[in-house]
Amino acid sequence: MADTSFDIIIVGGGPGGYVAAIRAAQLGMKTAVVEREHMGGICLNWGCIPTKALLRTSEVYGLIKHAESFGLSVKDVSFDAKKIVERSRKVANQLSNGVKGLMRKNKITVFDGVAKLAGTEAGGARKLAVALNDKSNVTLTAKNVILATGARARQLPRLETDGKLVWSYKEAMVPPEFPKSLLVIGSGAIGIEFASFYRTMGAEVTVCEVLDRILPVEDEEVSAFAKRAFEKQGMKILTSATVSNLKKGTDSVTATITAGGKTQEITVDRVISAVGIVGNVENIGLEGTKVRVEKTHIVIDPWGFTGEPNVYAIGDVAGPPWLAHKAMHEGVLVVEKIAGVKGVHPMVTSNIPGCTYCQPQVASIGLTEAAAKAKGLQIKVGKFPFIGNGKAIALGEPEGFIKTIFDAKTGELLGAHMIGAEVTELIQGYSIAKTLETTEAELMATVFPHPTLSEMMHESVLAAYGRTLHI
Repeated sequence: MADTSFDIIIVGGGPGGYVAAIRAAQLGMKTAVVEREHMGGICLNWGCIPTKALLRTSEVYGLIKHAESFGLSVKDVSFDAKKIVERSRKVANQLSNGVKGLMRKNKITVFDGVAKLAGTEAGGARKLAVALNDKSNVTLTAKNVILATGARARQLPRLETDGKLVWSYKEAMVPPEFPKSLLVIGSGAIGIEFASFYRTMGAEVTVCEVLDRILPVEDEEVSAFAKRAFEKQGMKILTSATVSNLKKGTDSVTATITAGGKTQEITVDRVISAVGIVGNVENIGLEGTKVRVEKTHIVIDPWGFTGEPNVYAIGDVAGPPWLAHKAMHEGVLVVEKIAGVKGVHPMVTSNIPGCTYCQPQVASIGLTEAAAKAKGLQIKVGKFPFIGNGKAIALGEPEGFIKTIFDAKTGELLGAHMIGAEVTELIQGYSIAKTLETTEAELMATVFPHPTLSEMMHESVLAAYGRTLHI
């Protein structure tokens, strides 16, 4: 029989959970993970990774459709929906199996099942009641428990997903055939990525956003640029809009939408609901504990502590930002805090970058211009356009810009906001800068390679101080 006593048990094998487990094992802790379905969680199996595989397909397809602009001639371009989905699933499975290999490599015990907090032993060790997938049950004990149960798609009244006509992200990733028309409800990262994918693949796409702009967490200039770019691609964008009803037909959906004081009905093949997420806090034994739940998420202190002795929470279940890389970093810092590692710093959410993999890509970190002004800060703002960059022009990607925001008094980098080709790869430069508490002086003194897109990062900093060179 497998051992049932551990130093630390992580409930959930998603990005936060499996990374926390690996770090715990590295620090010499006897470690276990309880995962109900797939190692790697939503991110590897149904989120971050397979969606990027789909978006890569649409990116290549989009380039082929514009082959003539590169001096190429391509005829009879078509696609196979089944093969596109198969490639995405193959990528996801490869990485999920890779995580299983990492568990074995680090001698981490994995229990396939569902765990619930079940009190403490006389010596203070936490107990977990685990219903295994093979229908058996086991009680595990550990000095510490980390809850990493993740989140799921939010369901709104009258807009509930049904898996056939009204899709969540899961169905949108594995369509049996591609819809010719599509309504996407919600314009956050998930909604916009699917809207971008399906539009590039030829669907007529309408995006409905309840707030006054798409990508509402981004800087207002980025949102406005993105809206213009999407509309140029033929996407229809409705902001300050609400969907009040979905009437389902045999193979279509008629949506009632109110926007700008007018109500209209549109009929589409499929609807994607991307209206946020809720934490998986049910049925994990929180009743009768000191764990607090607010707005479906577990409340934690800067070290992931829940208030219940020896119980911690990380990742999506512990609240925003709902990002895999946040969960991974959180998992490491919580484990290191438990282990007493010196020099551990709590999470600084303003240093966490966000990326949206639409076309054009969007990436950001830190304060928007509006948020910086709302804090009463005196700021300097620099912008540099893609059209002023040689590499962007050579790539045939001259649309976009990079914007940087500095504290006018101290030179602190407060935020950076990008839209354009490969900005999801560029943003890490500003992430490093913020972590190192870099000022404009160090960024100006940094030598950026030529010709690269990264030169625009340098130029944007220079622009904030009236020193830009190439525009």
